[in-house]
Amino acid sequence: MEPLSARGLPRLSWIDTLYSNFNYNTDGYEGDGAEDGKSQDGSETLPYIDESPTMSPQLCAPQGPDGETVSPTPPEGLLPGGDIEKGLEMKKLVLSGFLASEEIYINQLEALLLPMRPLKATATTSQPVLTIQQIETIFYKIQDIFEIHKEFYDALLPNIQQWDEKVTVGHLFQKLASQLGVYKAFVDNYKVALETAEKCSQANSQFQKISENLKVKGPKDSKDCTTTISMEALLYKPIDRVTRSTLVLHDLLKHTPKDHPDFPLLQDALRISQNFLSSINEEIDPRRTAVTTPKGEARQLVKDGFLVEVSESSRKLRHVFLFTDLLLCAKMKKTSVGRHQQYECKWYIPLADLTFQTLEDCDSCPSIQVLPEHELEEMKIKISVLKSEIQKEKKAPKGQSRVERLRKKMNEQESWLLTHSPTIPFRIHNKHGKSYLFLLSSDYERSEWRESIQKLQKKDLQACVLSSVELQVLTSSCFKLRTVHNIPVTSNKDDEETPGLYGFLHVIVHSAKGFKESANLYCTLEVDSFGYFVSKAKTRVFRDTTEPQWNEEFEIELEGSQHLRILCYEKCYDKSMLNKDDNEIVDKIMGKGQVQLDPQTVQSKNWHMDVIEMNGIKVEFSMKFTSRDLSLKRTPSKKQSGVFGVKINVVTKRERSKVPYIVRQCIEEVEKRGIDEVGIYRISGVATDIQALKAAFDTNTKDILVMLSDMDINAIAGTLKLYFRELPEPLLTDRLYPAFMEGIALSDPAAKENCMMHLLRSLPDPNLMTFLTLLEHLKRVAEKEPINKMSLHNLATVFGPTLLRPSESESTKGQHITSASDIWSHDVMAQVQVLLYYLQHPPITFAELKRNTLYFSTDV
Repeated sequence: MEPLSARGLPRLSWIDTLYSNFNYNTDGYEGDGAEDGKSQDGSETLPYIDESPTMSPQLCAPQGPDGETVSPTPPEGLLPGGDIEKGLEMKKLVLSGFLASEEIYINQLEALLLPMRPLKATATTSQPVLTIQQIETIFYKIQDIFEIHKEFYDALLPNIQQWDEKVTVGHLFQKLASQLGVYKAFVDNYKVALETAEKCSQANSQFQKISENLKVKGPKDSKDCTTTISMEALLYKPIDRVTRSTLVLHDLLKHTPKDHPDFPLLQDALRISQNFLSSINEEIDPRRTAVTTPKGEARQLVKDGFLVEVSESSRKLRHVFLFTDLLLCAKMKKTSVGRHQQYECKWYIPLADLTFQTLEDCDSCPSIQVLPEHELEEMKIKISVLKSEIQKEKKAPKGQSRVERLRKKMNEQESWLLTHSPTIPFRIHNKHGKSYLFLLSSDYERSEWRESIQKLQKKDLQACVLSSVELQVLTSSCFKLRTVHNIPVTSNKDDEETPGLYGFLHVIVHSAKGFKESANLYCTLEVDSFGYFVSKAKTRVFRDTTEPQWNEEFEIELEGSQHLRILCYEKCYDKSMLNKDDNEIVDKIMGKGQVQLDPQTVQSKNWHMDVIEMNGIKVEFSMKFTSRDLSLKRTPSKKQSGVFGVKINVVTKRERSKVPYIVRQCIEEVEKRGIDEVGIYRISGVATDIQALKAAFDTNTKDILVMLSDMDINAIAGTLKLYFRELPEPLLTDRLYPAFMEGIALSDPAAKENCMMHLLRSLPDPNLMTFLTLLEHLKRVAEKEPINKMSLHNLATVFGPTLLRPSESESTKGQHITSASDIWSHDVMAQVQVLLYYLQHPPITFAELKRNTLYFSTDV
């Protein structure tokens, strides 16, 4: 249901097309009366090879979290060597389709111009149909737009007709993009043009007849000579067309090799086009009018997204829509096959009545039930295994039906993970009604929603009550209004799209500027994993400054990640400001920003420096990436004097100790002042601090204890993890690895117990003593789980793959590893389960184990 104009067509906002389903070869748009295969004007639509990325609002109008324009990131020409020829053929197909749609568009503009000349001729007579001013208003800039596209078409046509791989068209798109300013003028006048045309139709029957029966020529090779279409529909065509060049440029870049002379020209044309769209969107909020607000203004959509709501003590995935005057929470209705999906409104709150709640204000807010971390981790591993199976089945001769079944199962598991993983509360309240609780995965999202609502609340809002009809109209419009179409699960993408990065991202947070007043400042880093974001690192607090210089390096583990987020906070030291809500961050967010982890940029061996702009603040950072298969390789130290990369028995013999000094000292320091630290062993320490500690232990510096007492606790935890990771052989040894894998798979508890204890006894004494020392330490850390959020399973996930890894020959033996995700999922679940088994086991002592050696064979 949409408001209709006098002509019977939906009254459309010019910007609708930015948020419609893009298809530069069709002139209709989904759901607005266009039938399958037909455009609105009844002409046949052209077949379209859908190679384009999903167009999002950010693509058309790149905006930062606070609505500020951000620079677009054009796609890279990702073409493997053997596919270059196919890619250039695809490029020709894309251009041919676009050229055909240009012909249709030029014919439509010509049809619009046809009555303009006789109307102008009669304007100076004694019986004018329209005045000169009315004509100039209705047909404003149409002649200029026609000439621009006719010139473009005439220049592009011979390039397609005489196609070869060296043809360049980027300069034509550059010129077209540079002339987009004429569209700006057209867009600014569009509303007035429509209103004038409608008034003139009502006042003059002769003009009404003309405006309802404009004739559009068909394409040259079409059997249909002409099509009848209304002036209102034709005036919408330039609005519909304004985004098309952006879409085709994305497709052309996708099928153009990076070293082709056309690539930089097309990139530049895309940059100009996107900047143009951004500049327009800064002035006009790009949302369609659904119904009017109590003050008579157009109600527009500002933001939408999928959030997890806690309702009736269970988690429900909702699609939440923020309009200029209200917040609407909807769920997708189940519809019969072939029908459009629809939304059902669960509740709405007028923004004038909406407040944010803390836990202490809330009497009826549901409590947050958090699933054990190990259940989430197990689900992540299952999804990774499924992804690997899908890749293998795709290569099998008759694997397609199985692929579909596996995909369905994976989608179900991803939806479950997405629903159960968020834990950060976002509480809202209706002053005259109930409270509602959403759970978000990061402080980033919560801040975005809160800021968007507060920005709207600064206006003079009036409370509103929607009638059932108004609510039905608004909810029905949500399907078309939405800007976020898909549930945000990283792996739920087309197979050709990037599966994300698996391995380690090294990030240096250098500095920040743009702060107006001195403050205590720090940054946190988040990366996405399985559809939600996880906090991975935190810089130290730089006190009382407007230009913090952190220069801190972090190593962040990636699990199919595609984005890095940086959040900048002002530290709050006022104890009275502490919020009692669990997981609530009380420090003030000063700015936040996000960058895409482009594999080509990140995977080079060199550091890639970048600047992220956030709310007027600029943070400078560098990053580089190490794939997981490279990070699994152990490089023994060439010098035998240090401790890192040196065999554990060499170190203990030299130190005359049972457990290496580095292990004992790091454990002691963590237990002294890090056992209450949230995310201890999970949050990355500063890499430069870790390297300084590594050098100190390697050279046996006398000041090591002083360094430990002064060092950030996450750096000490990181040093301990690094020590185990750099051992030339994992702590639980290469030799015993296959036996550990077999032992943990045993189903009989008694058999498993005998086997697992026997395997410990089979370890060399230094390895066993070190392992038992670490085991007891990790149990003590897990005892503080309510405070530090680190369960036994969390700790097993962190340390398992480090203490227990296959040797390089073992890791590929009998395996067909097809991707980085395979490497990640390969045996990881079993490695975690082995360590978890020992962590959950009653205390194990060295003496007890050795006493029982007599009863068992030592052969493995």
